[in-house]
Amino acid sequence: MNERIGDQWYVAATAARAEESPHVLKHEDTFALFDRYGDAHAWGAGEQGLYHEDTRYLSRMELRIAGVRPLFLGSTVKEGNNLLIVELMNPDIMREGAVALGKGEVHVFRAKLLWDGACHEHVRLVHHGLAPARLPLTWAFGADFRDLFEVRGVARTERGELHPPQHTHDGLAFTYDGRDGRRRRMRIRLNPAPRHWDGLHAHYEVDLAPGEEVHLYCTCVCETGNTGEDLVPRTVPGYDEAYCANAEARNKGLVRQCRLETSNPLMDLWLDRSASDLSMLTTRLPTGPYPYAGVPWYSTTFGRDGILTARECLWVDPRLARGVLACLAAHQARQEEPARDAEPGKILHEARKCEMARTGEVPFERYYGTVDATPLFVGLAAAYFERTGDLNFIRGLWPHVLAALEWIDRYGDLDGDGFVEYARRSDRGLVQQGWKDSHDSVFHADGEMAEMPIALCEVQAYVYEAKCGAARLARVLGDEARAERLAAEAAELRRRFHQAFWCEDLGTYAIALDGRKRPCRVATSNGGHCLWSGIAAPEHARRMAERFMQPDFFSGWGVRTVAAGQPRYNPMSYHNGSIWPHDNALLAVGLARYGHTEAALRLLTGMFEASLYFSQHRLPELFCGFPRRAGEGPTLYPVACSPQAWAAAAVFALLQGCLGIEIDATHGQLGFRLPRLPEFIDWMEVRDLQICDAKVDLLLQRYHHNVGVEVIRKEGNIEVRVAV
Repeated sequence: MNERIGDQWYVAATAARAEESPHVLKHEDTFALFDRYGDAHAWGAGEQGLYHEDTRYLSRMELRIAGVRPLFLGSTVKEGNNLLIVELMNPDIMREGAVALGKGEVHVFRAKLLWDGACHEHVRLVHHGLAPARLPLTWAFGADFRDLFEVRGVARTERGELHPPQHTHDGLAFTYDGRDGRRRRMRIRLNPAPRHWDGLHAHYEVDLAPGEEVHLYCTCVCETGNTGEDLVPRTVPGYDEAYCANAEARNKGLVRQCRLETSNPLMDLWLDRSASDLSMLTTRLPTGPYPYAGVPWYSTTFGRDGILTARECLWVDPRLARGVLACLAAHQARQEEPARDAEPGKILHEARKCEMARTGEVPFERYYGTVDATPLFVGLAAAYFERTGDLNFIRGLWPHVLAALEWIDRYGDLDGDGFVEYARRSDRGLVQQGWKDSHDSVFHADGEMAEMPIALCEVQAYVYEAKCGAARLARVLGDEARAERLAAEAAELRRRFHQAFWCEDLGTYAIALDGRKRPCRVATSNGGHCLWSGIAAPEHARRMAERFMQPDFFSGWGVRTVAAGQPRYNPMSYHNGSIWPHDNALLAVGLARYGHTEAALRLLTGMFEASLYFSQHRLPELFCGFPRRAGEGPTLYPVACSPQAWAAAAVFALLQGCLGIEIDATHGQLGFRLPRLPEFIDWMEVRDLQICDAKVDLLLQRYHHNVGVEVIRKEGNIEVRVAV
C-alpha cells in the first residue's frame, strides 16, 4: 500500500496499539474496531471507532458500571464475522462503605453488529444474586469525524465545523460539516431511554430482581448529505431485524463458494476464518462484489489487491473475479490526468470517498499510480474465462482489455525498450508503484536507491502473462491476427527478460532495472512472481526453488521479501525483510507450476503453522521476518491490516498450487497435476465445486508421494483428470 517515510502518506506508528488485536466488524462501506470489552476510545494508537466511507464517525463508546469498567470474562467475533460477543460481570459496588452488590452477581452480555451504515448493540443484564439489586450503568459517547488519513497521522491545516451535540430524551446527534461540502451526522438512539443525560453520558439505574433479565439497545447510525441541508433521519431496523438480515447476507455470500474440509480441525479453522474474512471484506458495488483490501487502513477498492485476491480464490469462487473485472473496467482511465497518474487504458490503483480525498488534500479519490494493475487486469480476464467459459462477459470486457494492452505498449513503455517502467507524474503521488510501494523498496546491491523510471521484474512477468492470456482470448473471439501478434510479443519479451534480469550469483532475477537500465542485483521475493506468471525459464526455476528455501530467504514461517544479509534488510520493515502471506501463496503456485511441489508444501506448512499463533487463525497483511525460534510464534508487524483480503485468500492459492488444480471450463475439465498434500492433512473433501452448470464433490487422500482423487458425486458434464 502507500507506505512512505517522511511525508503525508506514511502510516505512522508513533506508539504501540492500545489494543493489540482489536475486534473487527465490517459491512459494505462501514467498519468498526472495538477493544476486548466492546468499547471504542480514540486514545493510544487512536484507531478504534466506527467508520463510514473512510471517516470515523464514532470515536468513543464506553460502558461503565458504577463509574468503572465491568470485569472482563471473554469476547470473540463469531465465526461468520457478523457478530461481536462480549461477556462481562459487575465489579463490587460499594455504598456507604459496604458492599451493596457483590462482584459477579450480574452477568453483562454485549452483542454488536453492523448493518446498512449503522452499529447495533444489544446489552443483556442477568441478575444471579439472591436479593434485589440496583445497577448504576453509564454509556459515554463521542464523535470526532476524523478522516481516515488523519487517524493514520496526516496533519491538516484546517478542518470543517463540528457542531455542538444535540440531545433528545432517548438519543444524541453529532453533526459535522466538512470542507468537501458534505454534512455527516452520527445519530445515537437508546432503548429504553436513559434516566438522564449528563453531557455525553447516558445514565441508567437498572433495578433487577433475582433471576431477572433486562435488555438495553443502542443504535449508532451514520448519515450523510449536503452541507446546509437538514438531514432526514434514516429509517433503520431494530436489533433483531438487523441481526437476521446480517446473518442471512453472510450465509448467502458463501453459498456458491465450494466447501473445503480436511482431516485436521486446525486447518479447517484457518480455512473457515479465511472464507469468513473474505465474505466480510467483500462489498456489494453496482458492478458486483469487490473485496476491499483490508481493515482499517485500506477498506476500499484497490485495483492490485482486488485482482490478486480474485486470482487466489478463483478456483473456489469465480464471482469475485467477475465483480473485480467489472468494477475496474468501469473505472478504467479514459484520459491523461497527471495529478492522478492516469493515462488512457490504465487500471485504478485506489478510490476513496473521504473528506480529504474529495477536497484534494490527498490524491486518492480516484488514483491510478500503480504500474502492475493494468497487466494484472488482463491476466485476470484470461484466467476468469478459462475458469468459467463466460464468453458473453468477455465480449463486453474486450474493449477494456484492448485499452489496457494499448496502455502497456504506449504509456507503460515510454522509452520503447520493450519493458514496462514507472515514474510518477504527480509529485504528490506514490514514489514506488509496484506491490512493494514503500519509498525504500527498490535499490541496488550497495543500498543506493534506484533511479526512475524503474522496470520491476514482476511487472514484466505480469505483462508476459497478460499478452499470453490476451492471445488466447483473441483466438476465442476470432481475431487470429491479433492472437499471433500478442503471442509473438510475449515470446520476445520472455527472451529479452532472461537476458536483462537473470542474476546467476543471486540465484534469482534482479528486482528491477533502473532508469539507466542497470539491474538492481538484490535477492528479493519479487522473482517468485516470475514463477507464478510462467515467464521464468525452467533452468532458472530450478535454481530459484533451491534459493528460496535457503535460510536467508525462508524464515521457517515463509519467504522474506528481502533475503537476510542483503542491503536494507530489516525483518521489521514493511517490504524489506518481512513476510507477506499473499506473496508466499503466489510463490507456492509458481514453484508447483514448474514441478517444485516439495518447496510449495514447505510454504503451505509454514503458513499453516503461523496461523496457529495468530488471533482467530487470521493471517495478517504481513508479519516480521525474524528466524523461527523453537516454542515461539511469528512476530507481529505493529500496523498490519488484519483482516487483509489477499492474506485471507492465500490459503486457497497455497492449496491450489500444492494440488496442481487446473480448470478448463470450456472443455469441462478439472485437472490435478502432480497433486500433493502436506503431512498434517490426511484427507481433504471438496464439495460443490462448480464448473459452468456442473458440480462435483471430491475426496483427496494423501499417500506418501502422491494424492488419490475420488469423485464422490458429480452433476453434469465434468471430466476429472489426475497427472501423477
